[in-house]
Amino acid sequence: MLDHLIQAATVVDGTAAPAFAADVGIRDGRIAVVARPGTVTEEARTHEDARGLVLAPGFIDPHTHYDAQLFWDPYATPSLNHGVTTVAGGNCGFTLAPLHPDRPEDADYTRRMMSKVEGMSLVALEEGAPWDWHTFGEYLDALDGRIAVNAGFMVGHCALRRHVMGPDAIGGQPTAAQLDAMLRLFHDAMAAGAWGLSTTQSSTHSDGDGKPVASRHARPDELLALSKAVGEHEGTQLEAIVAGCLDRFDDDEIDLLVEMSAAAGRPLNWNVLTIDAAVPERVPRQLVASERARKAGGRIVALTMPILTPMNMSLGTFCALNLIPGWGEILGLPVPERIARLRDADVRAEMLRRAHSKEAGVFRRLTDFARYVIGDTYTPANEGLSGRVVRDIAAERGQDPFHCLVEICADDALRTVLWPMPTDNDPDSWALRQQTWQHEDVLLGGSDAGAHLDRMCGAPYTTRFLGDCLRGRKLVGLEQAVRMLTDDPAQLFGLRDRGRIAEGYHADLVLFDPERIDAGAATLVHDLPGDSPRLDSRAIGVVSVRVNGVETIRDDVVTGAVPGTVLRSGRDTRTVSTR
Repeated sequence: MLDHLIQAATVVDGTAAPAFAADVGIRDGRIAVVARPGTVTEEARTHEDARGLVLAPGFIDPHTHYDAQLFWDPYATPSLNHGVTTVAGGNCGFTLAPLHPDRPEDADYTRRMMSKVEGMSLVALEEGAPWDWHTFGEYLDALDGRIAVNAGFMVGHCALRRHVMGPDAIGGQPTAAQLDAMLRLFHDAMAAGAWGLSTTQSSTHSDGDGKPVASRHARPDELLALSKAVGEHEGTQLEAIVAGCLDRFDDDEIDLLVEMSAAAGRPLNWNVLTIDAAVPERVPRQLVASERARKAGGRIVALTMPILTPMNMSLGTFCALNLIPGWGEILGLPVPERIARLRDADVRAEMLRRAHSKEAGVFRRLTDFARYVIGDTYTPANEGLSGRVVRDIAAERGQDPFHCLVEICADDALRTVLWPMPTDNDPDSWALRQQTWQHEDVLLGGSDAGAHLDRMCGAPYTTRFLGDCLRGRKLVGLEQAVRMLTDDPAQLFGLRDRGRIAEGYHADLVLFDPERIDAGAATLVHDLPGDSPRLDSRAIGVVSVRVNGVETIRDDVVTGAVPGTVLRSGRDTRTVSTR
């Protein structure tokens, strides 16, 4: 007997083959039958009529930071609401394990680091996770059997360094004995099911003390030794961030990424490839790394987002504006002193000069302050400004846009929420995205879901992209769009029996209305431990989401079921060799 039968759905199977009508039967967590409508004779415990609806494989998000959130939110919201049934975590060199058993202060260091580099609520990290593990395997075990999504995790280079070197991980170099210890610790994590190594060399990543995170101090020989160890395990990967990911790689960065992938004989993915027709040379430069990797026996895959991610800013709390060269030292001052400096015309002029300089890289995209929209305000002086564009307010006041924006924020003691309007929402940029997506080493993803919770909301990229493909720009067809969200990431990670609708595959499924599929506007909610805020977004047109055959979402509401699996390398992933 079937557990469930979905009848007369329009099946888009993940392979980019033409959609077809079918009945899809589920038994014991897998797809048991895919047949013409009305031809399934086996009885089913439950069934539903899916005429007019599209049935697709569950979406796979290749870059998330749900490592902590899954403890207080096993449903990985809002990703699960938007059809994501499998997430990859442990990215950018940051993981919650391993933790040294003799240094309980390492957990506090890790929490403060994650709060700083990934914008996670420190209160939520402190109150929402048990922190009762030491080894990476114990961390995975703590999630097993209690999550609603499938989740696989890289092991973070920063945690490895901290475990072996202690505080010397910041600024120090490992001795030969320490590097051996790091490799043993890494092999233990891989044997427990880690997907591979993640690391960062990005100049934007600093810990809770404001110092460069541990992996930024690693030299190439350390990175290559760890990369080689990745290749000694089945079903593994690399993920790396360097400073050039934000704009353009330099030659040394390309050489490092190529050598890491070639040493492992495994794919290496990075994020995020920013596509902007105003900077036409960026995409070709970033894909040079992929071309060189293939010649060297490796593979480098760029993640890119198919939507413009809603992102807010503030002059009062840490955000992307702090990462503009020279801005962090101003925006890190106590609020009264910060306001005084921002009101100084000479200070503002120097900030704008730095913001528009070449060294600002991709952050230049955030500096068209005339296009900012004012979000939430908090004082009578700003009444009526919410939803208005700074350009118009500045014209009324006879101020330049940045001065106008500063005065609005100062009146709110810098609490004002700011929404930058993207500068790359033009037809040429979308045409360039369409072209770039066709490259064999470009993959959709980079949502950062689970991180930067009150500043950005990338999790709904799946439904918003599908809505755009069906009723908006229509840059790719439905079948191709679904493959980009399902089978393509499944193939990159070597996921066993996931990413397609086919008999014998795991029943990770999304049933949606093609006339309505979309994502709602990002809104601020206070539902994290400690009443901390985050941005959320409704899923529109998603009828049902199933993970391993069990319904986890019905009409954008979680069912309470937790059928997800902690996906372990080797057991749940096969090797994707680059050699």
